[in-house]
Amino acid sequence: MSRWLYALPALVFAALVAYFAAGLTRDPHLVPSALIDKPVPSFALPSLPGSSVGLDSAALATGQPQLLTVFASWCAPCRAEQPVLRHLAEIGVPVRGLNYKDRPEDAVAWLGQYGNPFTSIGVDREGRVALDFGVYGVPETFVIDGQGRIRYKHIGPLTPDDLEQEIMPIIRKYGGF
Repeated sequence: MSRWLYALPALVFAALVAYFAAGLTRDPHLVPSALIDKPVPSFALPSLPGSSVGLDSAALATGQPQLLTVFASWCAPCRAEQPVLRHLAEIGVPVRGLNYKDRPEDAVAWLGQYGNPFTSIGVDREGRVALDFGVYGVPETFVIDGQGRIRYKHIGPLTPDDLEQEIMPIIRKYGGF
């Protein structure tokens, strides 16, 4: 019996190593969202200075699939995904922006420098709407179907591979392109 008592810490340590090693094999972009297949949260956000169009939940139920991207001017990965978002806008996919915990004047300058692919942008200075969407970092992108239901959540900057393998198949499934 005393041998097992000495072996217990080693067994506990081995179990913890196995548990954490298994966690390292998982894709960090695959974070489940409780909002998948549910309607977007109800919200209304003001627009950026110089724009007359803000963003509200009704704009995400227009009859066609679209994206909602959470971004900020202080977010380096957001800069990396701008060409992908511009490409989506060029092929006609509506891309809505949720400007997260950012100064509106910084966001306007950032969009002037890196391009503005967004159909409309809502300013979420306090991050409350992003919290309702379950956002915990930027960038995050949601695919919204034509009825305003969240169908997919992507964490991190979008890449061309993400478009072809994840985003566009979902958009096509729900009646777009």
